[in-house]
Amino acid sequence: MRFLHSFIALLLCVLPLLGLANASATEDLPPGFTPSAAGVKGDKFEFQSDNKKVLDIVINSVYKSKEIFLRELVSNAADALDKIRFQSLTKPDILGDQPDLDIRIVADKERKLLVITDTGIGMNADELKKNLGTIARSGTSEFVSLLENKNADLNMIGQFGVGFYSVFLVCDRVTVASKSNDSPHQMIWESTSENDFTIGVDPRGDTLKRGTEITLHIKDEALEFLEETRLGGLIQKYSEFITFPIYLWTSKAESYDIENDVDSENISVTVNEDGVEDVPLSTTDADTEEPKKTETRTVHSWERMNQNKPIWARKPLDLVTDDYNEFYKSFSKDSSDPMAYTHFSAEGDNEFKSILFIPKTAPPNFLQKLDLNVKNIKLFVRRIFITDETELLPRWLSFITGLVDSDDLPLNVSRETLQKHHLLKTIKSKLIAKAIEMIRTIANDETKSAEFFKQYGTAVKLGVVEDKKNKEKLSKIIRFHSSFSDDGLTTLVDYKKRMKSKQPQIYYVTGTNLDELRNSPVVEVPIARGYEVLYLVDPIDEYLLQSLILFDGTPLQSLSKAGLAYGDEDKDQESKLTAQFSGLSEWLKSTLSEYIDTVTVSTRLAKSPTAVIANKNGLSGNMEKIMNAQALQTGENFMLNYYQTLKKTLEINPYHPLIKALNEKVEAVVSDGEDEDEIAELKGYATVLYESTLIRSGFELKNTQDFAGRVEQLLRGRLGVAKDAEAEYTVVPAPEKIEGEEGDTVVEEEEEKVFEVEHDEL
Repeated sequence: MRFLHSFIALLLCVLPLLGLANASATEDLPPGFTPSAAGVKGDKFEFQSDNKKVLDIVINSVYKSKEIFLRELVSNAADALDKIRFQSLTKPDILGDQPDLDIRIVADKERKLLVITDTGIGMNADELKKNLGTIARSGTSEFVSLLENKNADLNMIGQFGVGFYSVFLVCDRVTVASKSNDSPHQMIWESTSENDFTIGVDPRGDTLKRGTEITLHIKDEALEFLEETRLGGLIQKYSEFITFPIYLWTSKAESYDIENDVDSENISVTVNEDGVEDVPLSTTDADTEEPKKTETRTVHSWERMNQNKPIWARKPLDLVTDDYNEFYKSFSKDSSDPMAYTHFSAEGDNEFKSILFIPKTAPPNFLQKLDLNVKNIKLFVRRIFITDETELLPRWLSFITGLVDSDDLPLNVSRETLQKHHLLKTIKSKLIAKAIEMIRTIANDETKSAEFFKQYGTAVKLGVVEDKKNKEKLSKIIRFHSSFSDDGLTTLVDYKKRMKSKQPQIYYVTGTNLDELRNSPVVEVPIARGYEVLYLVDPIDEYLLQSLILFDGTPLQSLSKAGLAYGDEDKDQESKLTAQFSGLSEWLKSTLSEYIDTVTVSTRLAKSPTAVIANKNGLSGNMEKIMNAQALQTGENFMLNYYQTLKKTLEINPYHPLIKALNEKVEAVVSDGEDEDEIAELKGYATVLYESTLIRSGFELKNTQDFAGRVEQLLRGRLGVAKDAEAEYTVVPAPEKIEGEEGDTVVEEEEEKVFEVEHDEL
């Protein structure tokens, strides 16, 4: 009897090896596992030309890591599950006989296959062709440009909609089987990363019921991705916080006792729901003195890899910075840690939880994409993803990413109705307040503030312009370059603390770069006297100053506009100088009447002879340039035309030797009125002086040809060259073509001779 029992036990171990038991157990694979066979029969399609280039770059570019392919596939599977779950909120029957929403991953080492299956929404033939047959549906040119730049961060391929094609980093053939509820057949899409792909009906029939199965034929150099420890590590690294269960088919060794006496009538074999073979064993008789025998058996089962709960559902006190960093990377697909984050809960009538992040670097061209629907904030209802089309943050905060989870919003509300829900207004107000609080914290952090304002300073200034409710808070945060420090930025709050006694205004000048502003003639006297001047070089600063006229009760004054005051003016000295140069002022006003309406003695010039100043309501030179650039894009700009017709003010420096000499010359020549040539020459000097000053003051010169001509005439007079003398240039006509002459004949003959000589030498 004992021999019989031992034989039966041995037979149970041998049967799987002989192929007489479940076939899946033979291959250590899940029950019913039948991967797609290579070579799909169906319609063949070619990738478009642009797509071929994108695909080639994706496959052959040097990536930091090939492992990102799994992150992309799991992310796509989760999106498919999100879609079917959202539909099931209003149509529960849509799940049919496949109610479980999960992702399962199997590595078949024997056949070098990696299979990722989801029970998501699935795709029909048209959707397979549209979604997988068209690469980088948006931003193709930008994507190509990015990948051709060897210094680019190629881990961010997902943002261009081509993440699926990262599979060709590790495989040479991919087969996608998919079944959607609206398709009568399970379809297969297959490609070998060449120029075409094939779509046909799956010969295995409806094995999925609903969902998508992706089979990768792994390359020999990428076999590491068939190791379960490697796969498990990647899932936990990139997809740990995916809402849906992610199961990996795993194996582990288990030791068990072999009893000396086995009751054959009680021996049975069962396979549980996870595909694990259970072999009940009887206990050893208490009277026997024989030692226990053990054997080791490999057990295969589905193991869930993302056990952690959504991080926002946990208390902030239970989390550390690394927890938030890892969640952020998984959530945003950014490989860098965030610059800052805030995790908070709102309690009371409207309860919700939220986490907001500020990325370390600004998204590419995000300021040029503010009018687009930026989907940075995801909305969840009781941990179920609903939508990312929420508009919970204003444009100027579009660089912030994160999520909101509410318990009070209805699950079955439509996206259109959701936008009008009263709770969203409460959530929006709270998110903005928390975002500003987070920014203020960074602004007060010396180690982070400089980098933050480098990345997002322009966005915060946009907030001053657009967010009237928070304008005062944000105006205390924004930073500007200043004459107080050559390499640092300052706030208006700190500027006010350093203001001189009785200083009535905050002084600033606008332009395109710091060097230009530091050498601007209008800053000479203020800086020489010890007043601080703000240098505004950001294009948005011009719009900011139209909104921010006062700060904490003190007006902001452009040094390029009329209205400058120091608070300690010597009125008697000003009157004396005005009277002394009144003749020159009147003559300049008359001579330059086409351009200016006023000539004044300057209080802002120390070294320069003159400065051109816009009137108080006019445009600065920098603003004119900005509006000119916009006019080129939008056609005729009536507002710009209006401002350009406004005449300017010419300020003269009474202490400059050039102005003194010009004043004496005008008094001597103009009063006689006899020498017309000398008067015309003086007018030429005055015009050149105005035009050169216009350029130095930051304004655009309309007619550069006339200006260059006047400068040339001045040089001619100075060098004794006649005004009408012309260059002595003799025109040499180009040679005519000889009839029968071929342009490349001589060259071709010479090249042929060179080849013959080299060939003879060889």
